[in-house]
Amino acid sequence: MSYARCLRGLASQVEYPLDSVMNLDPADGRPVEIVLDLERLAAERPRAAWYDPKRRDMWRFGALLALDAADPRDATHIVALGEGHTPLLDYRDHPVARAAGLKLGLKDEGRAHAGFGANPTQSFKDRGMAMVAAQARRLGLRKLAVPTQGNAGDSLVRYALAGDLEVVVAMPPDTPMPIQGNVAAAAHRYPGQVTLELEGPTIREAGALLKAKYAPKGYFSVATFQEPGWRIEGKKTLGLELAEPASPGGRWSLPDAVIYPTGGGTGVLGMWKAWAELEALGLIGPERPRMYCVQSASTTPLVRAFESGAADTIAAPAGRTLAAGLNVPGGVGHFRVLEIIRASGGAAIAVDEAAIAAEVTRDWQGPRNWLSPEGAATLAVLTELLDRRAFRHGDRVVAVNTGSLEKYLPDVRHLLR
Repeated sequence: MSYARCLRGLASQVEYPLDSVMNLDPADGRPVEIVLDLERLAAERPRAAWYDPKRRDMWRFGALLALDAADPRDATHIVALGEGHTPLLDYRDHPVARAAGLKLGLKDEGRAHAGFGANPTQSFKDRGMAMVAAQARRLGLRKLAVPTQGNAGDSLVRYALAGDLEVVVAMPPDTPMPIQGNVAAAAHRYPGQVTLELEGPTIREAGALLKAKYAPKGYFSVATFQEPGWRIEGKKTLGLELAEPASPGGRWSLPDAVIYPTGGGTGVLGMWKAWAELEALGLIGPERPRMYCVQSASTTPLVRAFESGAADTIAAPAGRTLAAGLNVPGGVGHFRVLEIIRASGGAAIAVDEAAIAAEVTRDWQGPRNWLSPEGAATLAVLTELLDRRAFRHGDRVVAVNTGSLEKYLPDVRHLLR
């Protein structure tokens, strides 16, 4: 059964009924999250009895999620396509990690690996959109809309088709062509169920189009942070996987640092929420990884705010970057991302396009794990972080690859020598 108790404003702390169909917090226009009754969960399901490590998808965390796949009443709403339970690859042989003595792991959300789950659209967005589709079905919402830099739209289409939902996707015209092609093909094949709009130059304009044209037609926005905590709840499974025991009955633990490519920042909030819940259940202590949020030097709202000491970002024109998912000029949840970065002792840091491109090439010529440009950015920033003395010898560091290079091929072919 689900132990979800209510919705709560991230900033206002005002609580709302769990089944409220809302976007941003009416109190302050900021995001909301789902609150679990952790005391009841601990009492009724002690010693992590909610955890099912035999299950090879994100639903392995059972009642620690807002919907429990082990409960037939919740399971009827869930569209499980194998999302989550991705591997942590050993990257200690990366030249920078080897020279610095780092225990570097790469959390690979893109390519499928034997013995693990596999995100169906080869992107970490599947975690959030699996929860979005399930919650929409639970509440009887049939028409969803999302503005996207690419992967979120591709993912929502996959879950909408599997879950018998209607969806409108709006994306900038420079979204990587394989992603555009996936959505366009679905719109062509299922014209009454999938609609594609090209609007830009950034996700901001795509969102404005949906608000003006489709909200009046009854479409519910599931843009980043615009749904009531659903995507945070799905993305928190990434944080749970970074903490779960390496073997059944083992100890839950966290790395020393996490390097995360950050656009809107839902994943940062999700991981932080996961770790707070694990601490509340007595499975980990108060220590947290240092969070290093990476942005392309072309579009740096978080970096500018972090370095200036600002409490929130100020939207600015976006640039051009291979890492399309990082081309987010501002975000309604950025205030919370900045709080998390500072609380963890981490940083927001920019990486230039040449370094991203070089890392794409290096990985292609070496491990060939098909790193997305966003994932490559997390490795490209290692030298800068070492120069800043962000790591100590022997630190356990996790870099997150959020998707597959396959979805960017037309834009990166020249790098695959």
